[in-house]
Amino acid sequence: MPGFVDPAPALRESFLAAVAEFRDDRDHPVPWFVGDVDPAALSDPAAFEAYVARVLGERTEAGVRAGFVPMTTLWWADGARFLGRLAIRHRLTPALREDGGHIGYDVRPTARRQGHATAMLAAALPVARRLGVSRALVMCEVTNTASRRVIERNGGVLIDVTGRKRRYWVPTG
Repeated sequence: MPGFVDPAPALRESFLAAVAEFRDDRDHPVPWFVGDVDPAALSDPAAFEAYVARVLGERTEAGVRAGFVPMTTLWWADGARFLGRLAIRHRLTPALREDGGHIGYDVRPTARRQGHATAMLAAALPVARRLGVSRALVMCEVTNTASRRVIERNGGVLIDVTGRKRRYWVPTG
């Protein structure tokens, strides 16, 4: 049964296979987190452990890199199979209010259209609530009908449509 796990070195092989899938997917843009994986982590197990430690450290103010806010990254997995990732930003900057929001999620290409994104967002809302987010700003590309349905199935109320984004408030409690 799929569920959230903290990022962990034990999922390295499946995570790296998913990164390759994201890069090979010609139908969707490569998610930002793929480019954020430390290059050495792609080939060196010790560097992958350091990458995981960095991602876990980003949950606190002390672990935040310049230009970022604290965020809780969770991996959606079924046993040893990495299926996707979701990040909850603990607060918003003006830039994140326009392009980013509180919650972002990605499902690996071979696991899409199986209900994982809807389940991930539903499972993340109580986590966001515990982090102090009373309503989550969640957005998707205007052309991403699947993500629009995910957000709306989770109670998303459309705020507006900008040039390329649909922005929603989603209750967390």
